[in-house]
Amino acid sequence: MAQLDLQAKLAILADAAKYDASCASSGTSKRDSRGGKGVGSSEGMGICHAYAPDGRCISLLKILLTNSCIFDCAYCINRKSSNVRRARFTAEEVVRLTLAFYKRNYIEGLFLSSGIIRSSNYTMEQIVEVARSLREDHDFRGYIHLKTIPDADPELVRQAGLHADRVSINVELPTEAGLTDLAPEKDAAQIEGAMLDMKASIADAGDASRRFRSAPKFAPAGQSTQMIVGADSANDSDIVGKASKLYGKFNLRRVYYSAFSPIPDASAVLPLKRPPLMREHRIYQADWLMRFYGFAPKEVQSATDEQGMLPLDIDPKLAWALKFRDSFPVDVNRAPKEMLLRVPGLGTKAVQRILSSRQWRKLRLDDVARLTLSITKIRPFISTADWRPTLLTDRTDLRTLVAPKKQQLELFAG
Repeated sequence: MAQLDLQAKLAILADAAKYDASCASSGTSKRDSRGGKGVGSSEGMGICHAYAPDGRCISLLKILLTNSCIFDCAYCINRKSSNVRRARFTAEEVVRLTLAFYKRNYIEGLFLSSGIIRSSNYTMEQIVEVARSLREDHDFRGYIHLKTIPDADPELVRQAGLHADRVSINVELPTEAGLTDLAPEKDAAQIEGAMLDMKASIADAGDASRRFRSAPKFAPAGQSTQMIVGADSANDSDIVGKASKLYGKFNLRRVYYSAFSPIPDASAVLPLKRPPLMREHRIYQADWLMRFYGFAPKEVQSATDEQGMLPLDIDPKLAWALKFRDSFPVDVNRAPKEMLLRVPGLGTKAVQRILSSRQWRKLRLDDVARLTLSITKIRPFISTADWRPTLLTDRTDLRTLVAPKKQQLELFAG
């Protein structure tokens, strides 16, 4: 490992970091180095491939401190028994790379994770040292996201929160049984305990900042987590239920989902093929329904089939609408916002346009068409001043009529 130069290490450890999806920078406080103070910025457009929920492209140097690991999680390409080329950065090398990439306008910040080397505490110390050095030695004001280690000393994890904008602790798998089978060295209760501690620290810091202007910030962009989809037997209903509990119990900013990808020399307990990428996308859409569309977890789960899986050919909101046709048509001139958000094809922006426009006039079908991207999917589920889909929602071939002709990786229409 020592003979590798910095560029070779970067090639290995940037590639190894691609399996971690929990990488976005929305929600942080605004800081910049204008006026000649400090280095870096947490704002502005970037050039790499992480995206905030509002669509901004976020440029982050996304790397592992090392891909060596003392754990042997079956689903992880960097597990102890994996036959992969290993590399390791020093804390000083990560700091130097981050500053060099920022000054060349390649990045806006750093996403740092790591395999476990020597011990959880030793690894966490190295991760914290990177963030500490950037903030204190170099006055770096860009975005920092640190992946923390649940069984590390709580004080080390707290130090991570003092230097990072966002912290994350991965739950890895949706069920305790899956974690026991595929990652026996990890403990679900320990992971949730660390997330609960982080929630309390974030809440305490928020309370202190409201009372004292000089109170230090603590993970102002909150905490997130990641679940692997398709590595174990958990179905989509299990994943949706787990995500809902995580949001409610730990006030998470995001749950990220990563489709399992087969790895070299894989264990016999793992699937031979990766799940369809569309499955990951449908789970993200289901997550969106709970977070922004007012759907209860049980309602989203009711859109699954007998095996607890979301359909791949249509999005979860359309699947729910087809199952509960007696909730439609929705009168766009009278229905509350909550019901408009349940109309397939109506996104949050379109609903807001409808609510604003109907204050001034009775909306007709042509009006709704102008306020949305496409009227075809919406028409069977709404009524307007001049339109009512008589018997349309009762048609047995309605799914064929409203399903997209081609599968597209789009969220709900705007």
